[in-house]
Amino acid sequence: MDTDFDDQFYITRAPRRAIESLADDVLRGAGQIAAFLFGEATARRRVYDLADSGRLPIFRLGTTICARRSTLMAWIAAQERASREVA
Repeated sequence: MDTDFDDQFYITRAPRRAIESLADDVLRGAGQIAAFLFGEATARRRVYDLADSGRLPIFRLGTTICARRSTLMAWIAAQERASREVA
């Protein structure tokens, strides 16, 4: 790889394991997110509704809706804490 290019754009060479772990953490598509959250990929509409209302921590890769498993787990934990504070 061109060192000048690396230096110019601050490209780092992440360990392969870190890259694989990042790929494993990303859910691609409403079906994968629905399966993770609700146990069934057919709940895609619920994912879109939550995402459109800003209540679900998502990002997009092009036009594909995506989420990190780790972020969703933290979001769920925050929802649980908030519900305990109200109760």
